[in-house]
Amino acid sequence: MVAKSNKQSSQKEPKSFRPALTPEGQENRMISLAMDLAEKQLREGTASAQVQVHFLKLGTEKARLERTKLEREIELMKAKREQIESAQRSEELFERAIAAMKQYSGNGTNEEMEDDEYV
Repeated sequence: MVAKSNKQSSQKEPKSFRPALTPEGQENRMISLAMDLAEKQLREGTASAQVQVHFLKLGTEKARLERTKLEREIELMKAKREQIESAQRSEELFERAIAAMKQYSGNGTNEEMEDDEYV
């Protein structure tokens, strides 16, 4: 009996977590718990075939190439967004420059310049 109670007390108690503040935080916690459980099962040799195949697929060359492709697609989308934002800033600067040139040449009104100054 003593050995049994020692064995039970040596097992880890479930960690108590404070409540997640966001749904994303809760999701991340659940993912972490699932990963911990999968790792434990793999180490003990009790993981299901489905769990084993899942992690085997993650280690394939195809999976690595897909991750790299996704990373590069994300970089491309960021670059496109920056390019669009830059084009918008350039357009705004050109509009201000044209308005200033009109004002200096006498073709613009003072109101146009005053409006531009507050933008």
